[in-house]
Amino acid sequence: MNKKRCEVCGSSHTVKNGVRNGVQLYKCQECGYQFRAGTATSEEDLWNAYQQGKQTIKELSVRFGMSVATVKRRLYGIKREWVQPPLSGGGFVHLDVTYWGRSFGVLLALDDQTGRPLYMAFVRSETVKDYEDAVSSIRDRGYSIRGLIIDGKQSLFKTFSDTPTQMCQFHMKQIVRRYLTLNPKLLAARDLRDLVGRLHRCDEADFKKDYQDWKVKWKDTIGHKSLHKDGKMHYTHQRLRAAMNSLNFYLPYLFTFQREDCKGMPNTNNKIEGTFTDLKKNLNNHSGLTTGNRKRFISGFFLALEGNSHV
Repeated sequence: MNKKRCEVCGSSHTVKNGVRNGVQLYKCQECGYQFRAGTATSEEDLWNAYQQGKQTIKELSVRFGMSVATVKRRLYGIKREWVQPPLSGGGFVHLDVTYWGRSFGVLLALDDQTGRPLYMAFVRSETVKDYEDAVSSIRDRGYSIRGLIIDGKQSLFKTFSDTPTQMCQFHMKQIVRRYLTLNPKLLAARDLRDLVGRLHRCDEADFKKDYQDWKVKWKDTIGHKSLHKDGKMHYTHQRLRAAMNSLNFYLPYLFTFQREDCKGMPNTNNKIEGTFTDLKKNLNNHSGLTTGNRKRFISGFFLALEGNSHV
């Protein structure tokens, strides 16, 4: 006689336990778990529907014919823990951090060609050491880094000075826009906004020439000072100067992708930004997760992504 096996402990010591809505129920005599007749729902199916299918606990309950409590218990028993994967080959690496709140973040490194996660770690804040650990780990596991694409933390450019590093041009535009606003009143600011807006269409020599011409044209405006309440002379257009100073700092790293030894390197961090967007969309379907469950969910997301990159 074929006995129904328990979906939780696998025991065949099960008995019929009534009928609900025309469906036979069974009870495990070993662990006491009650389940429905039919095909057992695997851990993989349940987890994929929860994470990749973006279904809520209530939706999973209806879909798989389980109580909400059973869905929660089974999900809680599914282990998902990220371990830095073995690596080989090499290429260009996207590096970035995204946050939930002020003290919970994920540092991620992605291979540009495949989108494969090369490194993932939970962080409280974005420190240089976190990035150093990521790069060292990737190299120690056998991956040759041809170049890095990062999006603005100034200290990183000095830290990785021995590695070709590209400043994300999209983030450069955002930084300038933040200082100048979308519709600046100052003519010099409008010219700088328009110049940076053309960044992705320029080669290095043309952009640097146009930028130098801008500095000469608006020299008086840039250097203008006025008397402040503290009795001292300060630059009048401080936000304009802040935008200019940021551009001055990042300029040596804005066109790394055009170097001969960096052919194929992207000029933005869009690939990693897209990955973070997908992760957050999935997480938004499950509000109120504890820190532990959130880490498990995120680990599962990147484990699936790591696995799919080999397909």
